[in-house]
Amino acid sequence: MRDLGLVEVDEPAVRLLSQGMVLKDGSAMSKSRGNVVEPDEVVGRHGADTLRLYVLFEAPPEKEITWTDQRLEGPSRFLQRIWRLVDQERESIQEAAPAEGAEHWNAAENALRRKTHQTIMRVTRDVEERLHLNTAIAAIMELTNEVYRNLEPRPERDETWTAIREATEAIIVLLNPFAPHITEELWEMLGHKKRLTVTPWPAYDPSIATQEEVTLVLQVNGKIRNRISVPVDMDEEKVRQMVLEDDTIKSAAEGKTVQRVIVVPRRLVNVVVG
Repeated sequence: MRDLGLVEVDEPAVRLLSQGMVLKDGSAMSKSRGNVVEPDEVVGRHGADTLRLYVLFEAPPEKEITWTDQRLEGPSRFLQRIWRLVDQERESIQEAAPAEGAEHWNAAENALRRKTHQTIMRVTRDVEERLHLNTAIAAIMELTNEVYRNLEPRPERDETWTAIREATEAIIVLLNPFAPHITEELWEMLGHKKRLTVTPWPAYDPSIATQEEVTLVLQVNGKIRNRISVPVDMDEEKVRQMVLEDDTIKSAAEGKTVQRVIVVPRRLVNVVVG
């Protein structure tokens, strides 16, 4: 390109990504080996979005993947879950007020909103900076699970539906680059007139995305005994005291001597007894 006078720099690419191979039957797909999967057949059975999602979700783009027809079922079921969510709840979602301006959130609503903004932040970084599309898709799946959890029992508060609307619309917009066909339909089902291709990428609010609490796994000699929620910035010594005062830990350590309390920040606490 430089020699043709199209650019003035030696190397117009600022980043190189060498993508991995798709393997089947132990070797790279090749017509000469006769192990090629016909995309039209897969699209006919599962749809183009399922095929795209399967390839992108299997591994980071620089890694090789091994093709298995059975693993297509996972992305297919995921897309069906999102379709059911919008199809069954679209009236309630459409009637919900936008999140802007709402003030009276309860703990569950705050948790869902926090998860929504954390997901937007994570997907944005995974796509733009890390190019780890598989983890971006995984984050969207986690948010979808969180929405379903907030639908049982069926919400009665208007604010809950507002939080669900915010999360559902974020799921559809974030998923659009990976599954463009179904997300365009879902977006229209929710009453939006502007297509997703011209809809701005969602922005996250750092103040909402900031995690206030974390769940710690409590272990005794490596065996899980309980889980507790603590403030994210709690001092380690206070965490140790809280764990040692936990009834489940006391019962498991009864008659034994506490030798060490190992704290893995934001993940787990292991009480070693002997």
